[in-house]
Amino acid sequence: MIYVIWFVVGVVLLLGELHSAAFYAIFLGFGALAAGVLALVAPDSPVWVQAFVALAVAVIGVALIRPRFATRFLRHEGGTASRGVHGGFVGEHALATDAIGDELHPGHVRLAGESWLAVSHDGSEIGGDASVIVTAVRGTTLVVRPAG
Repeated sequence: MIYVIWFVVGVVLLLGELHSAAFYAIFLGFGALAAGVLALVAPDSPVWVQAFVALAVAVIGVALIRPRFATRFLRHEGGTASRGVHGGFVGEHALATDAIGDELHPGHVRLAGESWLAVSHDGSEIGGDASVIVTAVRGTTLVVRPAG
């Protein structure tokens, strides 16, 4: 019956990857699915062996496959590869697509081919079509300052 738990965890992680596209959860999901297959094929296998298989598949995927996969995906999209999901955005230049203000008056910027919610780092207003630099990331909101 433990295989059902492994399969559910694997599917949840794969669905989570669809939301984040960070290329981490997909390998954790494959690891959980591999542990589920082990639990199904060898029901007497200890849970720690199943967890070891899950961890091994995830680590191999992240260490060997993710760098190639992420580089190909980002090259196709025209972006740059960086560590972490959003941490690599700090210091990047972006283009304000509308007026950006404080937390109560956010705007949007165009970065890495996508539109991101943005707020001004000091609460001042930044006009649309202005060049900005990302100073921090708060969740999915970029904190920016005018470039130059």
